[in-house]
Amino acid sequence: MHLIRPETSLSRLVAKGGIWVFALRVLEKGFGLIRIVIVARLLSPNDFGLFGVALLALSVLETFSQTGFQEALVQKEGDISPYLDHVWTVSVIRGIMLFIVLFLGAPYVALFFHTPHASTLIQAIGASLLVGGFTNSGVVYFQKELEFNKQFLYRFVTSTADFVVVVVAALVLKNVWALIFGMLAGSLVGVVFSYIIHPFRPHVKLDFTKIRELFGFGQWVFGSTVLVFLVTQGDDAFVGKFLGATMLGFYQMAYRISNMPATEITRVISQVAFPAYSKIQDDMPRLREAYLRILQVTAFLSFPIAGLIFVLAPDFTEIFLGHQWMLMVPAMQVLACEGLVRSIAATTGPLFYAAGMPTIDTRWQLIRLLVMAALIYPCTAEWGIVGTSIAVLVSIVVSAIGFSYQAIEITKCKPKSFTKAVFSPFIRAIIMVTVIFSLKNSFSIDGILGFFALIGVGTAIYCGLAYLFDRNRMNEIRLLLKEVFLNPGITKKVY
Repeated sequence: MHLIRPETSLSRLVAKGGIWVFALRVLEKGFGLIRIVIVARLLSPNDFGLFGVALLALSVLETFSQTGFQEALVQKEGDISPYLDHVWTVSVIRGIMLFIVLFLGAPYVALFFHTPHASTLIQAIGASLLVGGFTNSGVVYFQKELEFNKQFLYRFVTSTADFVVVVVAALVLKNVWALIFGMLAGSLVGVVFSYIIHPFRPHVKLDFTKIRELFGFGQWVFGSTVLVFLVTQGDDAFVGKFLGATMLGFYQMAYRISNMPATEITRVISQVAFPAYSKIQDDMPRLREAYLRILQVTAFLSFPIAGLIFVLAPDFTEIFLGHQWMLMVPAMQVLACEGLVRSIAATTGPLFYAAGMPTIDTRWQLIRLLVMAALIYPCTAEWGIVGTSIAVLVSIVVSAIGFSYQAIEITKCKPKSFTKAVFSPFIRAIIMVTVIFSLKNSFSIDGILGFFALIGVGTAIYCGLAYLFDRNRMNEIRLLLKEVFLNPGITKKVY
């Protein structure tokens, strides 16, 4: 655990943690983007579709067996060390059972999607669940105690292994097995390194009293996780079954690229905000202030990124992926809007969990699922993967309204404060997109240099408007970053 000097504020810890987590996500997704560009030119959309089917089968089992124990440990006040052996034991048992189920069920999954070649891929990818079950449960301290520098190192090693193996295997094999080998390498290296980076050594113990105690909180995490899976992976399953593996490859690529920034912002928020909120869950004024600050930062980052993806999607696809992927561009643009709304909605989840109200998240995820289920068939039948994207967008808009209303109710913040945090960056992003669109139509801006020049112009416009009309907020961010880097103010104590 940490001893924190009195002058060390929680906001400083959160900011420092946020910097580490954001740096980690930028690094991981930098690797991911380079990997996508390389393998997209070596593999076909059908290869990505086959990998998508295998990944979907793995995700189904992994999601429907979630325990929610890690979230329960982060939220739990006091010493959590007596629970770690039991959590690790459950994780190992779960990994073994899931591997057996996936190995035996692979032929039936492949038959359902009419992709016989996916059966062996599914069996191979299931090994990642088996290996991952042995991960050192002590790494939960990295999130609970805001030790995101160690989390950065842990994930960096894992991501590097995945990246190197995928790229080398893709160059050598030129088939879908490159993606499988990379995933397995990342899982294996992650488990080994979890024991190197944290001194805790788990033992086989199973106290059902402690397990039930954690599951009291974890069951709602499980419910929400299942619903999130259904709304984020159900579209993949529908496209794969209704439109085939090749269109699934187009759709998944569009989703992955368009949602990459939103996903990373969301993960940064969740990893940092949840433990921070948990520490101040009984202090409503501080909780309200923390939530509004995180909402402001999220909106500030999400709107320009989504705008750039929307307006530059055709250019990015043509330049980096190749003409064979252009079919996915309209879906990619719709999903960029979906990713924007999702990143705003994601600010509320950690708040609900930290406040001990995970049922709110579960309830609105269910509503989101019902909306998507009602729209996905007619929209997909009419417009293909663009229709699927529209159904996903409408569902997240509906649930985001509910999430935001509940967050305002819990924190007792003024609706005006909430609206201001979102509306200002929205207007700036609209202006930025309009200017870039006009430049593209008025001048011949082609190639990689032109692409990055447009990004630079858009970024300059957005940041310039932010500084011109919200100078005080920009100065606060600058001073906070300066404080974090120059005055970390943390005294460490060994576990």
